[in-house]
Amino acid sequence: MHEIGVVRQVIATVDAFAKDNGLDVIDTIVLEIGDLSLVIPQYVEDIYGVVVRDTKYANTKLKIETVEGQGVCRECKRAFPIVKNEGYCPRCGKRNADIISGRDFIVKELIVP
Repeated sequence: MHEIGVVRQVIATVDAFAKDNGLDVIDTIVLEIGDLSLVIPQYVEDIYGVVVRDTKYANTKLKIETVEGQGVCRECKRAFPIVKNEGYCPRCGKRNADIISGRDFIVKELIVP
C-alpha cells in the first residue's frame, strides 16, 4: 500500500506551505486524485487518520475530489472516459487513446479557518 507514503508526502508538502505562509491552523486539505493516477482514494481516506494522528494536523479534515480519466481516440478524435469504457473508444471501438486528464494527484487547496 503505497498510499501511506503518498499521504506522508502530502502532509510534508502542506507543512512546508503552511510554514512558508505563516499558517498555524488548517481546517481542510483538499486533494484532487485522477482515476488514472494509480492512487486509490479510499485507501488515502482510510490511512489519513493514522498518518496525521499525534501531529498538528490531527484535527485537519481531508476532502478528496476525483477526476475522471479522459482520453482522445487517435483514430476518430473523440474524447471519452477511459475507465468507464475500459480504454475502448465508444465511437469506433479502437483502444488507442491519448490520455488528456486523470493522471494527476495534487493538493488542490488548503482551507483555513
